[in-house]
Amino acid sequence: MAKRFTKSAINWVEFEKQVPPEQKTKFLAFKAKADIYLRRVQANPPEPPKINWEEYQKIVPVKGLVDKMKTAYSGFQVPYPTDTLSAKVDEQWKSLEPKIKEYCAEIQKDIEVAQKELNRIKALPKFEDMTMETFYDVYPNEALDPVKRPTFWPHDPEEQLGYVPPQHKAVKK
Repeated sequence: MAKRFTKSAINWVEFEKQVPPEQKTKFLAFKAKADIYLRRVQANPPEPPKINWEEYQKIVPVKGLVDKMKTAYSGFQVPYPTDTLSAKVDEQWKSLEPKIKEYCAEIQKDIEVAQKELNRIKALPKFEDMTMETFYDVYPNEALDPVKRPTFWPHDPEEQLGYVPPQHKAVKK
C-alpha cells in the first residue's frame, strides 16, 4: 500500500519567498490546487476496506465465484512507478552547487561595490543644502570653474565667446 502523506514535502513558506511579486497569484492558485489534491488523498482511508467474504458466499448463488474473486482481489497489486529521476536530479544539483556558489560570490562583490557607492552618495550633503563651492569640491570636473574653464550656459562650444566654426577656421588659414 502506498505510504500516507503525513506532511508536505514542499516548504511552502520558503517557496513563497522566492516567488516574484508579479507571479503571486499564479503561486497561490498552484498552492490551492496542491492543497485540494492533498485533502482528496487524505480523505481516503489508508487501507482499503475489509471485505466480508463469508457474507458474499451466503448471498452469491454461483459456487466458486466468491473464492475466485477473493483470490483475484488479494493478488491484485497497484503498480506504483519507481523513482528513477531523483538520483539524476541530485547528481545535477551537486554539479551545479559550485557554479551557484561562484555566482553568489560574484554577485556579493557587486553588492559590496554598490553598497560602497550608496554609502558615498548618502554621505553627500542634500541637494538643497549644497552650495556651488561644495559642488565644486565634490565634483570638480562637472562644476563650473570660472578661472580654469570660463564658459556661458549651456556650456556648449557653439555658445561661447570667440567661437569660430570649423569651416571658417579652414578658410582663414
